[in-house]
Amino acid sequence: MTSPSVAVVILNWNGKKYLEQFLSSVISSKYDNLQIIVGDNASSDDSVAFVTEHYPSIKIILNDSNYGFAEGYRRILDQVSAEYFILLNSDVEVSANWIQPVISLMESDPLIAAAQPKIKWQKDKTMFEYAGAAGGYLDMHGYPFCRGRIFDTIEIDTGQYDDPKEIFWASGAALFIRSKQWKEVGGLDPDFFAHMEEIDLCWRLKNLGYKVKYCPDAEVYHVG
Repeated sequence: MTSPSVAVVILNWNGKKYLEQFLSSVISSKYDNLQIIVGDNASSDDSVAFVTEHYPSIKIILNDSNYGFAEGYRRILDQVSAEYFILLNSDVEVSANWIQPVISLMESDPLIAAAQPKIKWQKDKTMFEYAGAAGGYLDMHGYPFCRGRIFDTIEIDTGQYDDPKEIFWASGAALFIRSKQWKEVGGLDPDFFAHMEEIDLCWRLKNLGYKVKYCPDAEVYHVG
């Protein structure tokens, strides 16, 4: 049986140093129906030349300007065809088997529109990472927080959040989303140039009755 098609899309802007460090880990991902795409927001640091030279199998899609995170992804993903999109930051190192557990979780329930893996700190892989950790929520005042991170304090991962739990928002550092639901809600809102756009996206999905989930069986490591 063929696995659902997945497109990992890295939106890059002057992130050559991170592509040099971490793109090889993405290439080594264990998943049998995968395309890897680098979308570039008009970088000036030879990022595109680096990818072209060292990873010729990777598709590159160019934006003509730096449109920021939300609009940049909207323009790139308009040109991508797959059942699932994974929005992945360039400063993220992935483990070999980071895709299949999340896809399996999402395939188990058609109402799961978006999800995230466990996100840990690349500089100390025993620690959760600020931007996502074990899944995001909003407090009673609308302030975002994560399991594994409250304000600026991050926790050591001791397995305390190893349950696949429904969350309010999934981190844009490593965001899995069904392409059908991405299109249904119109993707990320370009009014958010950078930051908070994934919270808004997940909120709109939940308003339509969809679920957002955290998958503890997949790990990535974010510089942040």
